[in-house]
Amino acid sequence: MTSKPHESLDPDARPQRRTFTAEFKARILDEYESAPDAAARGAILRRERLYGSHLLDWRKARDAGAAAGLTDRRQSAARAAKKAENAELSRLQRENARLQAELNKTQTALSIMGKAHALL
Repeated sequence: MTSKPHESLDPDARPQRRTFTAEFKARILDEYESAPDAAARGAILRRERLYGSHLLDWRKARDAGAAAGLTDRRQSAARAAKKAENAELSRLQRENARLQAELNKTQTALSIMGKAHALL
């Protein structure tokens, strides 16, 4: 008996994208910028498992004058509302398809009953 490769995979084993709060980003930026030398800055990045590009993006957002720029756009309220709206839309589309199929069955049954009644 052979198993298919996709059956053995654990769906929970899929890695999750890390998200950072605005407070965390600001704290790490302050700590990084107050570090005395490159070795200390590298140690901060390794300790927090971050890349230099993270700090570049966070610094750019902070320097643009937007504390809101440090928040994650993927987790914004507008995105959550859009996600909820899309979920409701797909639920209604599934319900509509189910009701259409039920209507077709009912119309077919009525047509058959009408023909049977005409024969009798």
